[in-house]
Amino acid sequence: MIRTTAVPRPVRVGTALLGVAGIVTLAGCSGGTSDAAAPAASEAAPAASSAPSTSAAADASSTSGAYKDGTYEATGQYATPESVETIDVTLTVAGDTVTAVEVTGDPQAAESKRYQGEFIGGIQSEVVGKKLDELSVSKVAGSSLTSGGFNKAVDTIKTEAKA
Repeated sequence: MIRTTAVPRPVRVGTALLGVAGIVTLAGCSGGTSDAAAPAASEAAPAASSAPSTSAAADASSTSGAYKDGTYEATGQYATPESVETIDVTLTVAGDTVTAVEVTGDPQAAESKRYQGEFIGGIQSEVVGKKLDELSVSKVAGSSLTSGGFNKAVDTIKTEAKA
């Protein structure tokens, strides 16, 4: 004889809510930007919206020399399931082309330390030698969330570097 025990209703509801929370958390790991990170990123760097980068791309296609040569720094934020992380990006631009990149992180979570380290190790080959308007990384060395912070910093740099 198989014996069954009824699970109380509050336990079933709590388990269902926990499952939904898990799905929402995993959706945040999908490589896109999280709505929760958007307000924090816009407060930290108001110029890092998508509008400046779009107009910068349009300007670059109609004229040469869309960006001033120089070295630019910006900070990008991104959300992980554990925390909100930041990375500092330094790009050197000459003739609208990236000639050098440096990324430093300050990871708040242990897993972020790993991913930021892998991203930093692989970013140079992804961006050096490319036109500034062509920069938009989606996944570098297995790190997709760090890429979002990098892209936000690049958007800020594009705005600052406009000729």
